[in-house]
Amino acid sequence: MAHFYLIVSQQEPNRYPYLKHVYANETMEVILDRRLADRRERQARPVSERRRTDRRIRNVSDALKQYGWVLARGR
Repeated sequence: MAHFYLIVSQQEPNRYPYLKHVYANETMEVILDRRLADRRERQARPVSERRRTDRRIRNVSDALKQYGWVLARGR
């Protein structure tokens, strides 16, 4: 069964309790975005990448800014 995350922007804290009440269940987790800022870029790339692919498939920051929330599929 797929698991989903409904991520609510820190800029919309009043939406969080409502969205959690309405949508949270065993397949949907409603969470408040905890990021303080975008990740810093490293000066140099590692010699060999340990991961096969980037786990963060898409950037959700734009959607959070535009809509105040975003739906993401978990693994």
